[in-house]
Amino acid sequence: MILDVIYNHVGPDGNYLPFFSPSYFTDRYKTDWGEPFNLDGPDAGPVREFFLANANYWISEFHFDGFRFDATQQIFDASPKHLLAEIATAVRRIAGDRQIYLVAENEPQQVRLMQRPEDGGYGLDSIWNDDFNHSAIVALTGRAEAYYSDYRGDAQEFLSAAKWGFLYQGQYYSWQKQNRGTWARCLQPDKFVNFIQNHDQVANSLGGHRIHTLASAAAVRAMTSLLLLGPWTPMLFQGQEFASSSPFLYFADQAESIAVKIAEGRAEFLKQFPSLSSPEIAEHLPKPGEEATFRQCKLNFDDRQANDSVYLLNKELVALRRSDPIINGKERNSLDGAVYGQHAFVMRYFGQEDANDRLLIINLDRDLAVSPAPIPLLAPPSGRRWQVIFSSEDPRYAGQGAPPVHFDDQLRMPGFSATVFAS
Repeated sequence: MILDVIYNHVGPDGNYLPFFSPSYFTDRYKTDWGEPFNLDGPDAGPVREFFLANANYWISEFHFDGFRFDATQQIFDASPKHLLAEIATAVRRIAGDRQIYLVAENEPQQVRLMQRPEDGGYGLDSIWNDDFNHSAIVALTGRAEAYYSDYRGDAQEFLSAAKWGFLYQGQYYSWQKQNRGTWARCLQPDKFVNFIQNHDQVANSLGGHRIHTLASAAAVRAMTSLLLLGPWTPMLFQGQEFASSSPFLYFADQAESIAVKIAEGRAEFLKQFPSLSSPEIAEHLPKPGEEATFRQCKLNFDDRQANDSVYLLNKELVALRRSDPIINGKERNSLDGAVYGQHAFVMRYFGQEDANDRLLIINLDRDLAVSPAPIPLLAPPSGRRWQVIFSSEDPRYAGQGAPPVHFDDQLRMPGFSATVFAS
């Protein structure tokens, strides 16, 4: 059980800290949500202690297993030891023998959050990888507006995510008109938390649409297979595992005077999407402050039975990841891949033992015949052959059936599918 802690800002109501001391906040920085906390200025010591005591409280009193730190790029701290690094040290000390898991949301993709303290890092365990989400959304929906505009959703992006983690590691990012990201080659793949959906991305739409309502079922099955079998740490959004029929809308329980401003701000925020920028769109936006908006978002667990094929797909993919030591990395020597076409690629998991390999073929477009096939990664180990151990088009997952795959003849990649082979 991991608690989402928001140590970068307070809400628009109920903030009484300034009545105790004006030193809690500072005007030396700017955030998207009002005044930032004073973590490195005059009288910052008690402010830092406020957060350290709070973090220790959740671990020691409630026995949480870790934290997800919200928008860490807006936790401004120029102290010799950043507050996040201090929290990481403190909560691990107070937890004793318990393992504590610390994950950060960080839009600029700063690697130092996961680096060891002795290397100048903060010592966190992992970081959300928005790059993967943005590529997946473009690939599945074809929409590349606003902060999705710097992604093409093609095969190379997914292969790069598997091999490199972040897609932006210092290159120019046109949406922000500046360079974005930091060099992440030093990080292991499991440091990156990848996802197709999360609360922000689903809510940042007109109707809180989940991906299975926006893309074809086959495409979502293939992308889910990539997500759950990739070398990163995968994350599923609540209800994603059974194709929940409930939307996830932006909602907030505030006083009426504040609720009106929140609704106006919400409409203004979504104008960054050209398709949501017309005045008429605002009339269709659910009001964040209404109880009915919240109630629409509650999960209906009857969906788990109604969509049992989706649930089975996710369940068996998780089981395959957990049980196969080559895929989960426990007995994997290395991973490599090759692009074949704009939306098709292969990833090969090399086992530590000779000839004990896995091959993942992903095709996010129509049927593709691989001919010619000058791709060494397709060749089975000497004296071995490939055998299918998973197909996203298995009828048990409501797929249309997986055609036989022959590597001694023209290889055919079924459209919108994921296939896993063992040698």
